[in-house]
Amino acid sequence: MKHKSILLDTSFFLRFLNDSDPLFQNADGYFRYFLQKEISMMISTISIAEYCAGGDVSELPLRNLQVLPFNLDHSKRAGEFARIIFNERKKKNLQLTTRNIIPNDTKLFAQADTDKTIDFYLSSDTESLKVYNLLKQHSTPKFQFIDLNTPYKETFGILLD
Repeated sequence: MKHKSILLDTSFFLRFLNDSDPLFQNADGYFRYFLQKEISMMISTISIAEYCAGGDVSELPLRNLQVLPFNLDHSKRAGEFARIIFNERKKKNLQLTTRNIIPNDTKLFAQADTDKTIDFYLSSDTESLKVYNLLKQHSTPKFQFIDLNTPYKETFGILLD
């Protein structure tokens, strides 16, 4: 069986590192579940840069994360994804609130799609989910988007204790 991993976006860390956030419990549950199931948690250098705009890198649980640098293969795939998104925005098939494309979402999706070990992408960003759903209509991303608004037990079909 191949080793599974998940790419965690910036919104995950904003919730996980703030115990008063309404999604903290969900983020904490996912984090513990991934540790227990030995699912590798990855953070992109892109998410680290976003996080550091308002926080400090020392706040991130880096000892439990693999850092994923953005590379040439990722940039090529990001361009392909961005082309789809640009075309759909021109056709008015995608409405996003105050969001630039090639935003970091597209770059992170390209990383998740290109890395052979990544099966999941976890985010609480509803705008990001819109982009993912549109990409699925025109491409075949190999990763599953997990919405942090859904508790891990529901996502992974775990019976309640």
